[in-house]
Amino acid sequence: MIRHIVFFSAREKEDVEAVRTGLLTLGKIPHSRFFEVTLNTKVDPLSDEIDVVVYAEFEDETALAAYKAHPLYAKTTSQVRPLRELRYSADVVVAASV
Repeated sequence: MIRHIVFFSAREKEDVEAVRTGLLTLGKIPHSRFFEVTLNTKVDPLSDEIDVVVYAEFEDETALAAYKAHPLYAKTTSQVRPLRELRYSADVVVAASV
């Protein structure tokens, strides 16, 4: 299983909700076992630059690749990219039984 975690910050504070709403569209793409978009609670003062977190789980690299190849992924990226400042992504392979 692959955990796909992406962190975003908005260019402008007033765009945080637009970034979150735009990223929620990615949940309509098949291929993920689990998908969520959440706001960073900013409890940790050393991580307050991150506004929105996408967390998804995929069966394998093929499912993740299919997700990223979906037309809605490209459409969402083109809508969110102008609103964001930072984007950090991590893909972590974990045992399926975890």
